[in-house]
Amino acid sequence: MPLSDEEARLLQQMEQSLAQDDPEFASTLRGSKYRAHNRRVAIISATVFTLGIAMLLTGAVLALTVVGVAGFVAMIAGSYFFITSWRNGFRDAGKEDAARPSPKKPSGSFVDRMEERWNRRQHGDGR
Repeated sequence: MPLSDEEARLLQQMEQSLAQDDPEFASTLRGSKYRAHNRRVAIISATVFTLGIAMLLTGAVLALTVVGVAGFVAMIAGSYFFITSWRNGFRDAGKEDAARPSPKKPSGSFVDRMEERWNRRQHGDGR
């Protein structure tokens, strides 16, 4: 049963109020929806990939080129959407991890990093 206009407006106001009062909690809720969506897409795309393999093999066994090509296309589409959902947060903890600082990546060239290591070792604070 859909919400009335008044209920939808009140729900929108409550969501905005929550986002203003506790933005971390609101972000967590949005992140769980995001992960659930990506998980759903990954499951559907894996199923499409599996059906594509079955279609490809059926087309090869029965010498039906159209079925084999359709199976191949289904496999490619399933792979693409699975990889996309994987990269978008299915394997990660979600968008809320963006608040955590990322590990420091080495800056500069290889030679600069080696020189920095050498200097640290020479001064006694090397690792």
